[in-house]
Amino acid sequence: MQKDCYTIWENCLKVIRTHIAEQTYTTWFEPIRPLKLVDNVLTIQVPSRFFYEWLEEHYVHLLRKAIDASLGTEGRLEYTIIMEKQEKPYLPNNNAPQYNNKPVQNNANAPTPSFNGSTHKKVTPAPEENALFKDSFQINPRYTFESFIEGDCNRLARSAGLAVAQKPGVTSFNPLMLYGGVGLGKTHLIQAIGNYVQENGQKKILYVSSDRFTNQFIDALKNNDLQSFTDFYMQADILAIDDVQFLSGKEKTQEIFFNIFNHLHQSGKQIIMTSDCPPKELKGLQERLLSRFKWGLTADLKQPDLETRIAIIHKILQNEQNKDIEISDKVVEYLAHSIDSNVRELEGAFVSLIAKASLDQSQITMELAKQTVQQIVQPTDSSEINIDEVQKYVGDYFGVSVEMLKSKTRKKEIVIARQIAMYFAKEYTGFSLKSIGYHFGGRDHSTVIHAIQTVNDMMSEKKELKMYIDDLRKKFQK
Repeated sequence: MQKDCYTIWENCLKVIRTHIAEQTYTTWFEPIRPLKLVDNVLTIQVPSRFFYEWLEEHYVHLLRKAIDASLGTEGRLEYTIIMEKQEKPYLPNNNAPQYNNKPVQNNANAPTPSFNGSTHKKVTPAPEENALFKDSFQINPRYTFESFIEGDCNRLARSAGLAVAQKPGVTSFNPLMLYGGVGLGKTHLIQAIGNYVQENGQKKILYVSSDRFTNQFIDALKNNDLQSFTDFYMQADILAIDDVQFLSGKEKTQEIFFNIFNHLHQSGKQIIMTSDCPPKELKGLQERLLSRFKWGLTADLKQPDLETRIAIIHKILQNEQNKDIEISDKVVEYLAHSIDSNVRELEGAFVSLIAKASLDQSQITMELAKQTVQQIVQPTDSSEINIDEVQKYVGDYFGVSVEMLKSKTRKKEIVIARQIAMYFAKEYTGFSLKSIGYHFGGRDHSTVIHAIQTVNDMMSEKKELKMYIDDLRKKFQK
């Protein structure tokens, strides 16, 4: 019977894995253990109630599909929430445990791990007037969960952040590691946790960048005041450290951070970190630190999708100072399609657009939006051109206006020119398929995929079209 439950769950995982991203699979499905299979009911073990609720909210249909495929439509799935007794807490981002490990209890209302206190000596707060910490740990009041726009690109990170803010040190997400590229909302989210804690509880949160942490450590060494430095951080209920990747290569700073990390974690305090990459890709950090970073949940923030970018612009328009601004949906969509790299760049472009219109006492038009985008958005490399240039080059080459390329006409010569323009837009602009389709009359991404495939197929079959492509490519490369 035990073997049966493992086999059935393995079959379920095969179905699940084909429908989700690898990081999602690692985070939410690898930690699950099959426990038993009785009367066509598969019971699985999950490590926390939050984990169970997340599965039910986001993956219930996928789980139903997997159970149907493995047990038939009469099959059922049940959960058991079991916290593991380990030297470190059982966490979603760890490698899946061995199936023969025995749980300490079988209780759907299992309590969260308790901590017996620190092995370190009792710490005393550093004096408030200590110059080492003066003007440190400032949290921007604008960065809240309410002002953080949620989308598929960041939903896990936001949900985990809110769970940590509501119950710091109690959830299995300790430490919580948030990672992603520049301008995707890591700092916003970590400060949103800080603002929530300050407004709703008595917990003491220390927010600091890794650079400031390093500089304070150096100052403490110079002033022979290392004990005050250590004590100050060890008194925190929540330590939030931004850009932890900048600790790379700083051995002494890493050692003191390791000691502080251990003390806080053993005392049941919450640790939150941000980085530009996941722990496994961090270079120049001690292995013992990296292993601790992996104890908790690692959640990424990806580039925002189109719907999220549009929501971000509308959120800016809701600000008190922007409530009287008039802007068409077409301009909003153009901005969202044209700036897909990160949130910070999108916000910057929109604020610049508002400022220009205000200073010139003019309306926000599509032309003004295009000018703003061209001035702000830098190509990713020297060979990249914008989509307007692609449309103009291709249109001029075939004697077709840009308006016709964007039109709905199905005339053969127009269709071929449009498909070639889409082909080069994908090659040279770095725009997403969805954004390319938008700039060609609001077509969807499947139309762009078809256009690119058609051009590739025709190049191998028609020498004349291959010649057109080669001529145009020379123009783009000049």
